[in-house]
Amino acid sequence: MRLTRKTALAIEAVVDIAFHARPDPVQARDITERQGVPHRYLEQVLQRLVREGVLRGVRGPRGGYTLARERRRVTLGDVVRVVATMDAEEEALEFSPGLGAQIVAPVWQEASAAMLARFDAVTLEDLCGKAETLGIKAPQGDLDFTI
Repeated sequence: MRLTRKTALAIEAVVDIAFHARPDPVQARDITERQGVPHRYLEQVLQRLVREGVLRGVRGPRGGYTLARERRRVTLGDVVRVVATMDAEEEALEFSPGLGAQIVAPVWQEASAAMLARFDAVTLEDLCGKAETLGIKAPQGDLDFTI
């Protein structure tokens, strides 16, 4: 496992969705504007997160993305695993025979397992709470009081 720009992008996008998707879904272009990430990479990652059950895609003019589960039931580990799978499909990590495979690979695997365990301990609810503690406000959307 490795932490890549794609991993950071996915985490930022999912946290953005968790923070802003109330009551309406979050559109990819809004995430792109807030996070300053390229739209083409974002859509690819978001679609994969939908297929893996982390996000839910909502169709239509007011569509976008919402969490597939409650914020307290989605961890950073869920997101990181999806991106790690995407990265593994693109480029497999191989250690050279001998020292690489026998010495370095086990250390790498231990470090990866420890990092995933830490990510599994952090929920989106935790991160949204931290954002609120820091005074970051989610926009309340367009309020319409028309009767």
